[in-house]
Amino acid sequence: MNEFALLYKALDETSKTQEKLAVMTAYFQQSSPLDVYWALALLSGKKRKRPIRVSMLKDWAAEMAGLPLWLFEATYHKVGDLSETIALVVPKSDVSDLFSMPLHEVMRSLAQLPKLSPEAQKDLITGYWRQMNVLQRLVFNKLINGGFRVGVAQSLVVRALGQALQLPPEILAHRLMGDWHPEDVAWQEALLGAEGSRASVPYPFCLAHPLEESNPPEFSENQTWAVEWKWDGIRGQIIFREGKSYVWSRGEEPLNEVFPELTPEEWHWPDGTVVDGEIVAWHLDEDRIAPFHTLQHRLGRKAPSKKWQSSHPIKFIAYDLLEWEGKDVRSWPFSQRRKQLEKLLAAPHAMVRLSNVYTCSSLEAADTLRQQAILEGAEGLMLKCANAEYAPGRKRGIWWKWKRAPLHIDAVLLYAQAGHGRRANLYTDYTFAIWQGDQLVPFAKAYSGLTDAEIREVDAWVKAHTIERFGPVRQVSPGLVFELGFEQVQPSKRHKSGVAVRFPRILRWRKDKRVEEANQIEDLWQLIQH
Repeated sequence: MNEFALLYKALDETSKTQEKLAVMTAYFQQSSPLDVYWALALLSGKKRKRPIRVSMLKDWAAEMAGLPLWLFEATYHKVGDLSETIALVVPKSDVSDLFSMPLHEVMRSLAQLPKLSPEAQKDLITGYWRQMNVLQRLVFNKLINGGFRVGVAQSLVVRALGQALQLPPEILAHRLMGDWHPEDVAWQEALLGAEGSRASVPYPFCLAHPLEESNPPEFSENQTWAVEWKWDGIRGQIIFREGKSYVWSRGEEPLNEVFPELTPEEWHWPDGTVVDGEIVAWHLDEDRIAPFHTLQHRLGRKAPSKKWQSSHPIKFIAYDLLEWEGKDVRSWPFSQRRKQLEKLLAAPHAMVRLSNVYTCSSLEAADTLRQQAILEGAEGLMLKCANAEYAPGRKRGIWWKWKRAPLHIDAVLLYAQAGHGRRANLYTDYTFAIWQGDQLVPFAKAYSGLTDAEIREVDAWVKAHTIERFGPVRQVSPGLVFELGFEQVQPSKRHKSGVAVRFPRILRWRKDKRVEEANQIEDLWQLIQH
């Protein structure tokens, strides 16, 4: 555990790729196999359930520190990170020796927490806290909370493991996909190269870089690009191996129960076929993609009935072919993979649509097409190098994503809350409102888009114009107008305004506008109709 805490500290203190690679490689080489497997799961973002309620941790930490709960809460909002707050307020350990329990034993203990009584849970957690130094407590608390982020890309973790095990990273990346547990012996053997069935395992996804107009892709005779719509759905792979089908999301979640309609064994696909694409909601009457919020109804329900599938239809838009007749074809150029995919889907298909590919001779021509994205119900364009392989992760220069210009509206700052981490002492989380008649109605929250200098300026304004407080939230007098951008807007019964926007962010501070000039709710409804 101490070695893993030191690894966390080393990763957290540097932004240099080579330094992160070196410390992870050293850890993988020097640690016990079980600790390596658990570190691999944690660093690669393997999802885990939180074994205990956060409120209980707050109560125990405040009690150990001799603080009233309100003061602990105030300290937490000042620090901005619960794990760090607990690590700092719990009294310093009297134990001179370092906490010596291995990482894998700590993880086993945490897995047992839900089975214990509240008293036993308290004894276990507080007992560990008493034996740990501040760094160990910090990392331990993050392990308890279920989410473990340390600013390291999964591809870099795979590279480090590859160096430690002397295995190619692309092979390891594939072996690390899918549903696995660090202490599963069969998975451990598969990771190290032992033979075993991997029929359900997807391939690592190829991801796109945002197109930067300062460094655009080159259109020429030697560099041709396939241009596709960028759809707003759930990226996934459909796998058909050994007579069975599997559906995986980009987040490595199995989706067979959620989308039972996607069953290649009924489609007469050749055994050993893997297709990459997008799962989208579908308007049957209009025979076109439906907004993302309609897909969310399916995502929230496992094992949907036939009636539910019929009332909330989906389709799979096929982008790419990754495996054909049991052969990994990711090394084929995109143009060759596409031709084979077209042959596979030559006949009309009830559940799968082939993504349209457009030929553009220049970036300007692609931009003209991009302007039609909103009419197609798309987020923008994908530009794919026609002669490129399907590479795991974000390999620069082979795939680009070019989103359409965001929808935008002018709104008034109404509430503010302090941020987290290095921004814990600044008001950086904002709630915005627009006019409904002569009333300002909240409709969106945004956290990004301002420069550090602007954040400090808004922070000072918030502190000077607070009219009421609700715990950590301050209500301010209407005075600042900001232009917000977002991808979609749709009706919502959950919001007082009656509308909800997707991916809101601040585009600019409208210092040139008065509060009275902010948009009306009717303007949002017009965007919905558009």
